[in-house]
Amino acid sequence: MPWYVLYTKPRNEKKVALSLQELGITAYCPLQTVVKQWSDRKKKVQEPLFSSYVFVHLSEQQRDLVFQVAGVVRYLFWLGKPAVVRDEEIETLKAWLETTSHMVSVARYEPGTRITLTEGYFKGQSGVVKTHSGTKMQLVLESLGVLVTMEVRKG
Repeated sequence: MPWYVLYTKPRNEKKVALSLQELGITAYCPLQTVVKQWSDRKKKVQEPLFSSYVFVHLSEQQRDLVFQVAGVVRYLFWLGKPAVVRDEEIETLKAWLETTSHMVSVARYEPGTRITLTEGYFKGQSGVVKTHSGTKMQLVLESLGVLVTMEVRKG
């Protein structure tokens, strides 16, 4: 069974994933911990990594079941067919999010430069540098179809 990508109403990703799981559908909403600051305090909260997207693992015949859940808008399509994500890509994403540090060591690269990562959970993944300024770098990982923003450490 493939993983499909669902598009949800804004800020409904966690609720949709939970409701889908209650229906017996395998759903995955990748979450990241971020620090939010209010005027009187700071707090760590879990936010979806991809806004308005939830991954579902089901057969072609079961695809219509997801529309029983409030907040589901539609499937994401690619070249006229529902977008499919491979199991290895979901596993890589899960492994990457489980690490305590998402830092990757890189040298200075100009936008458009193709690089292969040599460490971390994305080790061996090849990508193209989109931007690089200060301690932040955006890298397009083509095999995963995502844009990753990384903290760059010197060395």
